[in-house]
Amino acid sequence: MPTQSETAADPAALSALADPTRRAILSFLARPVPTACTREDSVCACDLETFLGLSQPTVSHHMKALKAAGLVTAEKRGRWVHYALSRDTLHAIASWFSDLALAAPEADTTTTPGDPAHVA
Repeated sequence: MPTQSETAADPAALSALADPTRRAILSFLARPVPTACTREDSVCACDLETFLGLSQPTVSHHMKALKAAGLVTAEKRGRWVHYALSRDTLHAIASWFSDLALAAPEADTTTTPGDPAHVA
């Protein structure tokens, strides 16, 4: 089983996060509209279709990628699938990015790209 750091740096997770539709889905799962069919900590796939204006095949395509990346979990409840954020994976990714930011040298804000004094 991969460590949290390996999960965070997993190309599938980073690729999934690169897609704007998938980021919108994750945001919706984090903060569904009040009228959404939510149960405990999950949201019904029907709401992803309705409130994000996506077709069922589009939702299925994106959810498959998000599940494969470990960013969401899915549970079939009757005829619908309910999706929830995978808190541990998202925390690992946030921690990984935070570690990178802390390790990066402080930016020199006295010059800008294109400025002759700016050295890349």
